[in-house]
Amino acid sequence: MAELAEMPGDWRRALAIVAHPDDLEYGCASAVAFWTDNGKEVSYLLATRGEAGIDGITPAEAGPLREREQRASAAAVGVSSVEFLDHADGVIEYGVRLRRDLTAAIRRHRPELLVTMTYEDTWGGRYWNSADHRAVGRAVLDAAADAGNQWIFPDVGVPWGGVRWVAVAGSENPTHALDVSTCLHRGVASLLEHRAYIAALTDEDPESYVRTIVEESAHAAAPYFGGRPAVTFRLFTL
Repeated sequence: MAELAEMPGDWRRALAIVAHPDDLEYGCASAVAFWTDNGKEVSYLLATRGEAGIDGITPAEAGPLREREQRASAAAVGVSSVEFLDHADGVIEYGVRLRRDLTAAIRRHRPELLVTMTYEDTWGGRYWNSADHRAVGRAVLDAAADAGNQWIFPDVGVPWGGVRWVAVAGSENPTHALDVSTCLHRGVASLLEHRAYIAALTDEDPESYVRTIVEESAHAAAPYFGGRPAVTFRLFTL
């Protein structure tokens, strides 16, 4: 990994768009906490309610449960605006419908910064990435441009060409980072709100499990960012 540049800070509104509840909390919520602590306005948009994400709990039960956990998780890092699009968990399709829904949200929220999860095929070169993550990440990049084009989806709001960057968290090829040394505990608290989901993943003590994930990820970036624990992003400039 090359030396990482500082994330830009000259913006006021961000919209974070991901596929599932918990996607933002696995590493990115500490950055959100830093931003909201510093007066930035951050909103969340989730393509699904994560209804297919817990083995042994039916989608009808899991959807509302995971929505509640996501709202509590967002509140832990200063985010009050959380919206769900109700695409089907596990089978999100990249295409015009998804781009249209994301374009409408971008035009409504009018962010300068978009945040999403990696669309790359693998995590760390070893683990195959979710089809939902790949579809949503790519659609976010496309919708960032669609939102400013008055001739694309002209019936879903006033065009917004003010998106300046798209920041992709979890990328194998990051370019930028944000120092989260003062906010790691907030990232831990945010992920810990996904209690039912975490209980289905591991028999470990939830707090120990969550703290290890959040802190190890941030400290792994430190050698490439002046020794500072950080959340990393691949940053695209529009």
